[in-house]
Amino acid sequence: ELRGLDGEIAALSAQLQALQQGCRQMEAELRELSGSMTTPEMAREVEELRKDCAGYADKLERIKSATNHVTPEEKEKVCSEQRLYCKEWRKRKRMATELLDAILEGYPKSKKQFFEEVGIETDEDHNVTLPAAV
Repeated sequence: ELRGLDGEIAALSAQLQALQQGCRQMEAELRELSGSMTTPEMAREVEELRKDCAGYADKLERIKSATNHVTPEEKEKVCSEQRLYCKEWRKRKRMATELLDAILEGYPKSKKQFFEEVGIETDEDHNVTLPAAV
């Protein structure tokens, strides 16, 4: 009788293990499904994306049909002017730096104190940097 009960316990334990494994799989599937969108949410998302797409298509059409395009000549003119002004900026900044360094050689206080007394504001004070050379 004990052997019969032991066999029954073993069978029931195996069945319990199988059921627990199935339960874990179902819980994992439930977590996955709970994290995903529902059908109505998905429908709303698709509708929003379609509206966005239509808006972008309209915007693209307006841009394509615009008559105020910049010609390559105008673009090159603006770019060459920018290069010229950046070159001048670098040149003048270098000259000012050299001049200030020469003054600071004989100045008894620090560079920061000199700039404050004279009222000099640097590019760095205003977080301005020269554009990269093109």
